[in-house]
Amino acid sequence: MNTRQEPFLSFKYILGFAPRNIELYKLAVRHRSSPLKNAAGEWMNNERLEFLGDAVLNSIVSDLLYHAYADKSEGFLTNARSNIVKRESLNKICRQIGLDKLAVADKLIKLNENTSIHGNILEAFIGAIYLDTDYERCRWFVKKKILVSSEWMQVLAEEKQNYKSELLEWCQQRSFSLEYELIEELVDNLNRHTFVSQVKIKNTPLGTGRGASKKESHQQASFLTLEMIKNNDGAIKKLISRVN
Repeated sequence: MNTRQEPFLSFKYILGFAPRNIELYKLAVRHRSSPLKNAAGEWMNNERLEFLGDAVLNSIVSDLLYHAYADKSEGFLTNARSNIVKRESLNKICRQIGLDKLAVADKLIKLNENTSIHGNILEAFIGAIYLDTDYERCRWFVKKKILVSSEWMQVLAEEKQNYKSELLEWCQQRSFSLEYELIEELVDNLNRHTFVSQVKIKNTPLGTGRGASKKESHQQASFLTLEMIKNNDGAIKKLISRVN
């Protein structure tokens, strides 16, 4: 493969479309510890793009949350946005979409231990998308690549470190679909409800959970599925592949 094509193809894979100005994306992943000199002899890094991307990302997330939670207060929306765009979330998302592998930094910088580099790169990358295309394409990228689904957006917005979010992350890293099917709802003589839900990964039935609410049954089903994966990850992936 032509080495000149490699960055283009890598960025195209992450973006989901062909970049027009590849230099913007190369700059977006360049940390200040490894600046690049431009034609005018100026040293450049991703900090200006990061500044722009931060503003664009906040605007898009605000827009998406506003329409997704029509019945929620301003306080909820503000907290939800903070949870989604906080550094820890952006660091994780950067790694999930593989953008961290394209980072350019001085070899003395330990990227995996730095608490902000990956999140900064993601913001700079969004800034590059905005300059290379437009706001609507940025919005599409954030919705498709970062928030992924309304369910994943809710997990991020509510900042829940739980079994359901862990299972969602495991599935997304492998491009597996994840569904929760309500298979039974029981009501006793005191009108107390018990919900029974089952996890389906790529339509393959796995863990089954019970709870006083659907959410609680989803949590238990997710926990049991994660335990199955933890005990025999290879067999689970083979089962999913064979069935589908």
